[in-house]
Amino acid sequence: MLIQQNVNYYKMAVEVKELLEAGVHFGHLTRKWDPNMAPYVYMERNGIHIINLYKTAAKMDEAGEALAKIAASGRKILFVATKKQAKDIVAEKAGGINMPFITERWPGGMLTNFITIRKAIKKMATIDRMKKDGTFLTLSKKERLQVDRLRAKLEKNLGSIVDMTRLPAALFVVDIKREHIAIKEAQKLNIPIFAMVDTNSDPRQVDYVIPSNDDASKSIDKILTHVTEAITGGLNARKAEKDAKAEGKTEAKVEKAAPAKTEKAAANEEEE
Repeated sequence: MLIQQNVNYYKMAVEVKELLEAGVHFGHLTRKWDPNMAPYVYMERNGIHIINLYKTAAKMDEAGEALAKIAASGRKILFVATKKQAKDIVAEKAGGINMPFITERWPGGMLTNFITIRKAIKKMATIDRMKKDGTFLTLSKKERLQVDRLRAKLEKNLGSIVDMTRLPAALFVVDIKREHIAIKEAQKLNIPIFAMVDTNSDPRQVDYVIPSNDDASKSIDKILTHVTEAITGGLNARKAEKDAKAEGKTEAKVEKAAPAKTEKAAANEEEE
């Protein structure tokens, strides 16, 4: 109950003016559009489709509320963005709220063959242990160099998901055309997909569509800021509920102990 109250509390109206200033409304050239994006297109200007920002704002709130609930349940949301304009923003925003992210090449089978991915992550941990217990120094110079290279490669590709011990509860994707492999894997496993969807993409592939410019860094930053704030609201709600439960248990112990003390005191008084 407490989680639900806090999740609802997080919700804030998205300012259309801010989206406009960030260039969220700029779509692709009209000749490159996907007709399924028609409901989200406001108009065409100079050969470019303009996205309806009122619909963007509504979809952002809808996605934000759903993401907050997932975060409040204690599950992870995996962020995926390998394009140059988005990778640093996603790494900063997702990393800031302790959520896993992929900003390098998507490892095939990341979701559908998650057991193998976990083995690769464990290999990183094994190498780290070797360096701590001195085993690493017993290797030849050539072997140490090979191990270091392997560790660096694994860190680059998988370092950001090292704490993801099970499949994510949802994916947040920037540019679904570019990340089509990730989209297909999530669909196969029925993992909900949240995404920034530009006018050249098919929104039917996504469960929670945020119609927006997925090429400009300002637009990506604006959307990611709102999304991560929503998730933070869910995380705070989870923490508040845990604190309330802990406090409730403490009070229950005090109340349970109090009557026993009173009865003992009463017995002593009768003896006197």
